[in-house]
Amino acid sequence: MSKQEARDVAQAFVTARKAAEGLEAYPGTRPEDMVSGYAIQDIALVLDGREVAGWKVGKINPPDDERLGTNRLAGPIFADTVHPVSADEERAMPVFAEGFGAAEAEFLLHVAPGWDGVVPADNAAVPALLDRVHLGIEIASSPYPGINADGPPVTVSDFGNNHGLLIGPALADWQEADFDAIEVRLEINGETVGANTTANMLDGPLGAVRFLLGNLSERGIDCSAGAWISTGAVTGVHPVAPGDRVLAEFAGCGSLKCRIVAA
Repeated sequence: MSKQEARDVAQAFVTARKAAEGLEAYPGTRPEDMVSGYAIQDIALVLDGREVAGWKVGKINPPDDERLGTNRLAGPIFADTVHPVSADEERAMPVFAEGFGAAEAEFLLHVAPGWDGVVPADNAAVPALLDRVHLGIEIASSPYPGINADGPPVTVSDFGNNHGLLIGPALADWQEADFDAIEVRLEINGETVGANTTANMLDGPLGAVRFLLGNLSERGIDCSAGAWISTGAVTGVHPVAPGDRVLAEFAGCGSLKCRIVAA
């Protein structure tokens, strides 16, 4: 893919997002590998120009993981789409009504300011880089309905399919917490659509942080000011549409909720 082709795709996605308009077809040459997908994302970050407050991490399923040489992907979370909420607050979260929309229950790990750029060698070294952990909901949405169906490089090309982050209650005593022991349940319109633990998520939230820091380091992106990392959908990716109500419960730790509206 040429740089001009990548720029054309990036511009089309940035324009569609700002106008909250759908894209019936992929807007240009589809990236076939992760390098091409991230090249589009990097250009789009510059074109968009907003402050990035964090990054989402998503799983790449077989057989794509072997074909692409990685089992995770990343995308930016813009500061103006990040919203702290109380347990009783039901905040309106927008999705692109003509595109793709989903809600995901996730653990949010915050990398403390001052990261020196060294990627942890193992998960045991990750907590020393963190200053807090919260419960959260990622809103995944893109103007392009086929953002996930077309494969991980396409997902990456439109900001990793992210369109917002809800920051719920803090996880108490997170330094000693066993993420794998906390059952997570996601409910949409009063019906449970998924329940799971991080024991079934590759190497868990700490592994997601290691992946993300490695990804940013390879791309030359500075994370020394600190960043939220939405570490992956515990119960899966659950489609939502305007009018839906979402509740995420983390057993024994807390809950948070939101309602879905059109962007």
